[in-house]
Amino acid sequence: MTKRKEFDQGLEELNELIVEMGRRVETAIAQAMEALERVDADEARRIVKEDKELNKLEEKISEIGSTLIATQQPVAKDLRRILVAFKIASDLERMGDLAVDVAKTVIRLEGQTLIKPLIDLPRMSQIVQMMTYESIQSFVQENVNMAYKMAKDDDLVDALYSQITRELFSLMMENPKTISQANLLSFVGRYIERFADHATNIGESVVYLVTGVRPDLNS
Repeated sequence: MTKRKEFDQGLEELNELIVEMGRRVETAIAQAMEALERVDADEARRIVKEDKELNKLEEKISEIGSTLIATQQPVAKDLRRILVAFKIASDLERMGDLAVDVAKTVIRLEGQTLIKPLIDLPRMSQIVQMMTYESIQSFVQENVNMAYKMAKDDDLVDALYSQITRELFSLMMENPKTISQANLLSFVGRYIERFADHATNIGESVVYLVTGVRPDLNS
């Protein structure tokens, strides 16, 4: 096998692992939100346990990428692709942690009835699921336009988070007995908002990969 072919195979393996991490993260946030809507603590505990698999994937990406750098000594875009894979894996791992944070909130709510029907939190979750998928696709396809779309989607998530915060604050003012749960639901909104920030980071990494210039999609 030629050195170049061996390197290309290593890059392909990195791509596959990134796609797998993205799929797991997308599933985790969807399942965590479903658990919240049902206040299903048993499902939430399962989500927490499965986070270990995501950590293993990040470690494998780090191992493969480090080996490629040491043995192949890549330069220019080849090197950027490996460095970007490291960064994306780190963002995905943090997104997985945030899905776990949502699940842990569900566990804290065990036995309670939700103080209000959840509308905007599930909408936020749906947007960040789409952001996760599209951010990973932008990496695989080196699609800068799709990467830039992350910033617009992030703005939608921010707007929903602000709306949720206002509604929960109003509930707390009207009925002090709702304060504890309203605070927890506000935390969930914050977790999902940060989830979107990490998807936007992935978009920035893709633009850097393709252009060699590191943008700020939030500016």
